[in-house]
Amino acid sequence: MAVSLILHERIRTTLAKGKELKKVIEPLITKAKINTLANRRLVFSSLRDKLAIVKLFEQIAPRFNTRPGGYLRILKEGMRPGDRAPVAIVELVERVTEPAVTETNPAV
Repeated sequence: MAVSLILHERIRTTLAKGKELKKVIEPLITKAKINTLANRRLVFSSLRDKLAIVKLFEQIAPRFNTRPGGYLRILKEGMRPGDRAPVAIVELVERVTEPAVTETNPAV
């Protein structure tokens, strides 16, 4: 789940899993802010995914360089229909949003 959050920067999960995920991801981002081989190996021992490591160290960690902590946001979304489990959206605080695609009409 940590790898999915790093790759997609936003996931939907149960509230309990989201709170536990926060305890796992935040120390990894803190380690990734100092880009050394030792820190890459420590983070890799937890994640075991090369793409996630590259994105974490090269894209995500530089965004949080001046932030002392609190890298994740947990938004309660409601209840899951099947078993009424509380559902939440877990996302990075400084997430890059994709711009909306707009159509332009060429001059005819």
